[in-house]
Amino acid sequence: MNVDYIIVGCGLAGISFCEQLIANNKSFVVMNNHSQQASLVAGGVYNPVVLKRFSVVWKSVEQLAVALPMYKAIEKRLDIKLDYKIPVYRRFTSLEEQNDWYAASDQLELSRFMSTTLQKNTNASVNADFGFGEVLETGRIDTNVLIDSYTQDLKANAQLLEETFDFEGLTINTSAVSYKNITAKHIVFAEGYGVVNNIFFPRVSLKEAKGELLTIHAPALKIDYILKASVFIIPKGNDLYTVGSTYNWTDKTNAVTETAKEQLLSKLKPLINCPFKVVEQSAGIRPTVSNRRPIIGSHPEYKNVHIINGLGTRGVLIGPYVAEKLYDAIENKGAIAQEIDYLRFIS
Repeated sequence: MNVDYIIVGCGLAGISFCEQLIANNKSFVVMNNHSQQASLVAGGVYNPVVLKRFSVVWKSVEQLAVALPMYKAIEKRLDIKLDYKIPVYRRFTSLEEQNDWYAASDQLELSRFMSTTLQKNTNASVNADFGFGEVLETGRIDTNVLIDSYTQDLKANAQLLEETFDFEGLTINTSAVSYKNITAKHIVFAEGYGVVNNIFFPRVSLKEAKGELLTIHAPALKIDYILKASVFIIPKGNDLYTVGSTYNWTDKTNAVTETAKEQLLSKLKPLINCPFKVVEQSAGIRPTVSNRRPIIGSHPEYKNVHIINGLGTRGVLIGPYVAEKLYDAIENKGAIAQEIDYLRFIS
């Protein structure tokens, strides 16, 4: 089999790069062993404002311009619903926080995304005496539907190999790479946390953070916005809500823990005052980087071996943006900014 690209990994990074290949009529196959769950357990929220300190997300305007059309194209091609337009409400705990919100919304780079009309709390099931600030141009990507539908489509088109990549099976020369019976011009590793076992990119400096989420059933809650407080609450429909998330810097497993569950519940219970039931708990390892910048680029010696990784907690926005940058670098010799280039780890 001859293709233009082999992609290793089918999370948000891998799918985002596949979309670049589809848009540019490039052939490819994807290898995935389903070992990495960060994309599947992601909240999927896209939000251009850092709500802890009221600052703009890195490259948020550029990211929105690339990401939202990509998800729209996938929805149309696969006949699925992914993008749910829903506001994010930041809960205020004091008058001082309200004033800080107003001050931030006056800044040029934030004024587009922060409403200056404060939202009063009219929901008896939510404790928010000081109301909310509304973030604009936000929403939720259903990452479970995205990954499930995408992998099924790849499988139907004979583009998916469900197996663990064997590095010893890869042969590299100047014009192509070969893996078993596949010959490709390029190979792109989009493995998430799995990069810790990648022999080509051993210097990637991840600051892995295990995250756990709860799904609760709360028929009386009835919120139609994403609530951000000490935890976030994301409506999923049918009175189900995602509650998250935790950060664990030492546990490198995908197993759920009682400790994380209790941590989330201790923050949720003061926030809402209606009955609820925990119906599911999930966990995954986020491939975050210490400087919170993603990683893309090419191997310093093997110019047809590439990486896209380190999407962190904002993968639904960052993934499409950096996939476009990586594709441009490979195919058009476009420059990669030093802050996201893999070579920053070896220079």
